[in-house]
Amino acid sequence: MATIGKFALRVVVLAAIIYAVTRLVDGIEVIGNPTGFFGETGTYLWVALLFALVNSIVGPIVRLLALPFVILTLGLFLLVINAAMLGLTALISDRFSVDGFLAALFGGFLIALFSWIAELILPLKVRAS
Repeated sequence: MATIGKFALRVVVLAAIIYAVTRLVDGIEVIGNPTGFFGETGTYLWVALLFALVNSIVGPIVRLLALPFVILTLGLFLLVINAAMLGLTALISDRFSVDGFLAALFGGFLIALFSWIAELILPLKVRAS
């Protein structure tokens, strides 16, 4: 499958995951735009695209800078980094809100868990050839 196709599939799956997380976690909300492009589904796709971009651009830098804490906590600090990426996405978008650190932490954990499960089922990794 082409790289762009895999990225598009990844964004669609991430939009479904974010939809599930907004239903499971109080404090994480996507404010849908029914009159926008693709309606409320388009809003979830937009938030998923933003989250994917934040996670692929800012995420590696933050993970590298926080590497001593990740090693010290045996990887548990990655949950805090995922929560920070979720919060940063909420800061960028006016259609996505995260209320508090605990909601971001739990939401980041669920997004990581559901993404891992989706990765087992679908070929979502985008790798350079």
